[in-house]
Amino acid sequence: MHPVLEDLIGLLRLERIEDNIFRGDSRDIGTSQVFGGQVLGQALSAAQNTVEGRVAHSLHAYFLRRGDVTAPIIYEVDRARDGGSFSNRRVVAIQHGRPILNLAASFQTPESGLEHQFEMPDVPGPDGLKDLTEIARDMLDHIPSKMWRFLTDKRPFEFRHVEPVNFELAEKLTPKKHVWIRAVDALPDNPVLHQNLLTYVSDYELLGTATMPHGLSFTRDNVIMASLDHALWFHSEVKMDQWLLYAMDSPGSSGGRGLARGQVFTEDGRLVASTAQEGLMRVIPAKDWRTQSKPGSQN
Repeated sequence: MHPVLEDLIGLLRLERIEDNIFRGDSRDIGTSQVFGGQVLGQALSAAQNTVEGRVAHSLHAYFLRRGDVTAPIIYEVDRARDGGSFSNRRVVAIQHGRPILNLAASFQTPESGLEHQFEMPDVPGPDGLKDLTEIARDMLDHIPSKMWRFLTDKRPFEFRHVEPVNFELAEKLTPKKHVWIRAVDALPDNPVLHQNLLTYVSDYELLGTATMPHGLSFTRDNVIMASLDHALWFHSEVKMDQWLLYAMDSPGSSGGRGLARGQVFTEDGRLVASTAQEGLMRVIPAKDWRTQSKPGSQN
């Protein structure tokens, strides 16, 4: 298996300290804090380790504080309920004695039922599109140096954008984008692992959709962005080593916050998951930027 992907899988496997307490490490992927998708994926993994015979169908999380990439994260699971068909778990992620994320996840015994879905957007397929790291390397002169590593390092997933990528976004665009995603290597046939990996990757790209109508870029120093919450619904089994279309849009922004939504489709058009995220979006006047603190507590 590709080493970068193997490392991510190991990262999502937690050390069990007690029945309901787990420990996870962190990885520095070039951001100033722990990547939100990592904490989401690990928190779901902690909850999954306390459930048998049921699969996750939804999770809802709030980011409370930025994570420290140099310190481990402790996950405490509350087995809130085990009913006839559904189980509910509450998870708190803790660093330095303080919570950095609260997550609630619901699990269901698999069953059949009524089905319908939106049609997949009519966009070009992944063949012939460049991976994001290739695009970034071709545009290094237009990328702030602090973002080089985040955009050019080898990743466990391929990201192929349907729309043109502009790291210095200046024009105002319709808040919609489509990205094809696939793991860089074949994966074990383990539905729990594939759910964890989708949870991890669902935090990529999403909030940035809310900046598109305003001609903003997260690479600018005077733009503060931070995820506030994240929701994910699993509609059916997902395969992360096959191409998935992540279709994102942003219905609105107000109060210094932007809302973004996503739908995840297989290449043959089956809807397998939906996401939603609200995040902080602040534009600081240049004269105030030097005295404005960076995001940490997300408020």
